Amino acid sequence: MNDRLVDDPDFLDDYAALRHGLAAYRRPRDVVSVTGPDAAGYLQGQCSQDLSGLAVGGMVDALVLEPDGKLTALVRVGRVGDDAFVVDTDAGAGELVAARLGRFKLRSKVDIAPLPWAVVALRGPGVPVDLPAPDGGLMASFEWGGVTGVDLLGPDPVAPPDTAREVGDAAWEAARVEAGVPAMGRELDGRTIAAEAGLVDRTVSFTKGCYTGQELVARIDSRGSRVPRRLCGLVVADGEAPGTGAERLVGATLVVPGSDKPVGTVTSATWCPGVGAVGALAYLHRSVDLPGQVVVQTAGGLATPAAGGLTAEARPLPLV
Repeated sequence: MNDRLVDDPDFLDDYAALRHGLAAYRRPRDVVSVTGPDAAGYLQGQCSQDLSGLAVGGMVDALVLEPDGKLTALVRVGRVGDDAFVVDTDAGAGELVAARLGRFKLRSKVDIAPLPWAVVALRGPGVPVDLPAPDGGLMASFEWGGVTGVDLLGPDPVAPPDTAREVGDAAWEAARVEAGVPAMGRELDGRTIAAEAGLVDRTVSFTKGCYTGQELVARIDSRGSRVPRRLCGLVVADGEAPGTGAERLVGATLVVPGSDKPVGTVTSATWCPGVGAVGALAYLHRSVDLPGQVVVQTAGGLATPAAGGLTAEARPLPLV
């Protein structure tokens, strides 16, 4: 990660397009097809979202869970035909999703296979309101933490010509961290409970029938969603770690001032123009009030000139 993103005009222009104009980003996603006479009923029993009313061309956020309720993946489910669906997720998680969905199909007449689709994300207030879905594909609306737009999914989706600014990874990551969008492999893995990551409201139906992993989700909800930790944002008051880059903070331990007891872990970090500092995502113990001050301590003993850690303010998400 460039230590001087704050001075990089391309990065700043990319960020401005994402937040205030029209940006295009080729979003790394894995896509899995689920087809066959039993596809609709099978997915209904394997995903946390109610798919019974999903029309052809529609897409919804959902969770694929393990039987114990822990996360396999945060996904979207789209319907491309009466007996044909696609499930897309962050790049690298597609094999997990396909394997998990295939584990319980038994005699169900369902075919599950990787699909060579791509995803182009359009973000910003300049996204055309009358934009059509790509040929043979889908279009999904997106809104998370104040970032809005659409995703175009298909064999070869393209951005509107001559109007969208193609943006790079650095600005995309800054907008993701500010909005609090969790990523597979960073904020989300096989240990994650949906309520910890703030995923329940957008991905879970409490009125549909049973699905795999439902028991844990329902039990936590009935107890007021009191989980031991929750995903929050950090603004690192000391700015970038000198000579290291913000990514050095990933994996760092969080403590409260005056204590050595760990209360959290940093999962993502980058320079964020919206806060004018390094912003981060972190899991923090529920005993720490938000907003509140924490100290970031890396395994290498990273320190401010004055003491043994970088000070940061823990905040609710989104950061901007």
